[in-house]
Amino acid sequence: MKIKELLSGITDTGNIEDKYNFAVNGVSCDSRKIKNGYVFVAVSGCNNDGAKFINQAVNNGAKAVIKKSSSNKTVVKGGVLFTGVKDCRLAAALVSRKFYNYPSTHVKVIGITGTNGKTTISYLLERILMFSGFSPAVIGTVNYRFRGKVIPSVNTTPGPVEIQALLFEMMKKRVDYLVMEVSSHALDQKRTSGIDFHSAIFTNLTQDHLDYHKTMERYFKAKLKLFMQLPEGAYAVINIDDNYGKRLSKRVNRDVVTFGLEGADVSAKDINITSSGSKFMLRYGRKSGKFQTKLIGIYNVYNILAAAAWALKAGININQVRKAISSFTHVPGRLERVNNDKGFHIFIDYAHTPDALVNVISSLRQLAMSRIIVVFGCGGQRDKGKRPKMGRVVTELADYAIITNDNPRDEAPAKIINDIKSGIAKKNYTVIPDRLEAIKASLSMALKNDIVLIAGKGHEEYQIINGKAFHFSDKGAIQQCLLSMR
Repeated sequence: MKIKELLSGITDTGNIEDKYNFAVNGVSCDSRKIKNGYVFVAVSGCNNDGAKFINQAVNNGAKAVIKKSSSNKTVVKGGVLFTGVKDCRLAAALVSRKFYNYPSTHVKVIGITGTNGKTTISYLLERILMFSGFSPAVIGTVNYRFRGKVIPSVNTTPGPVEIQALLFEMMKKRVDYLVMEVSSHALDQKRTSGIDFHSAIFTNLTQDHLDYHKTMERYFKAKLKLFMQLPEGAYAVINIDDNYGKRLSKRVNRDVVTFGLEGADVSAKDINITSSGSKFMLRYGRKSGKFQTKLIGIYNVYNILAAAAWALKAGININQVRKAISSFTHVPGRLERVNNDKGFHIFIDYAHTPDALVNVISSLRQLAMSRIIVVFGCGGQRDKGKRPKMGRVVTELADYAIITNDNPRDEAPAKIINDIKSGIAKKNYTVIPDRLEAIKASLSMALKNDIVLIAGKGHEEYQIINGKAFHFSDKGAIQQCLLSMR
């Protein structure tokens, strides 16, 4: 594709002479990835201004630069085209969509957004689609995967160029559906603005990311953007047991399918949760079916309802949905059981918000025959307001807590721990900053039938301390400690 065609409709191309109308070889917002014949979009990030890297991009071979400007005129400097746009983030999404030939018109994209549940729902939908004969792809917190290819996840939702590049590859591999976790950051930063969504799912909204959004209302409005950009013919699946979901359902101008425990289009009754799984009756209009799953907890009933609601609206047979759900075992790092021969139970979970911790610990409390011991911490340089709330939730709901490091990043671990402690009224906790030592202590104190929950990091295989990432796996640490206890 030539540069004039690529920029048409995005900026003024009228004065681009034929000799500068080059064939575009690629698009990037990262000056380090620029090669000869590329277009560089100088997006301003949270920490860096892309305009500072224009010279580097040109030195690496950029033949056109899109930068923020009140003027959309295109000029030539030193053989390089420079054009202005009001919104570089939007331009990056639109240019990359065009460069990769509008791949979301060929691959049906399902967007999942909300504070909790996105990852589990993405895994459930992947299983349902596979059982129904489709070829699904997933982009999410754990990884990006399709057709046997697995790419490590850098962000829950990639950048606008990376999304379109992945969609283009999926299109070439004849992927039918992309199940995508859509973060509030991605929506606010317009990373998904170049996607024609087939459908969207809203899970819930509770406190998180207020370091970025500042208020819950701004957080909600970021989530709302996904549903406001749904094209004609798309539909939304919304949890109306959530107060923000109720608000959202009244704002969406597309077909809406609601889910909840009762009074929704898709609902559950006769719920029975045990240590081996959950059973319930799912109802959808006049249709109903007995569902059985290895997943435990009422919040996982909600996750299944969300996935089932989407599938039933898509025309997938309820029995096919039921079979897919019953065959599903677990999501990495989401209330994942670690087997052992010590007589107590060990679970790993990604819970890192007050609401997620309430859900997980409350679910385990229903199963507990003895004590619940929780190891947890809070991430550095993230929403500080949730730290005391998490401390209070854990110490109120668990029998004993060990406060440790999560990913302190560049923040002082002692400061984070003090913030957590400020919300605690009880004395049923101790502080062990070293995460491995904290895990070891929790297992050493566990008795027969106790439940040990290692919370916060889930599937992650790293820990960020002083700005550097070190290999660390909660599951690996548990297994290491169990071996030393023999």
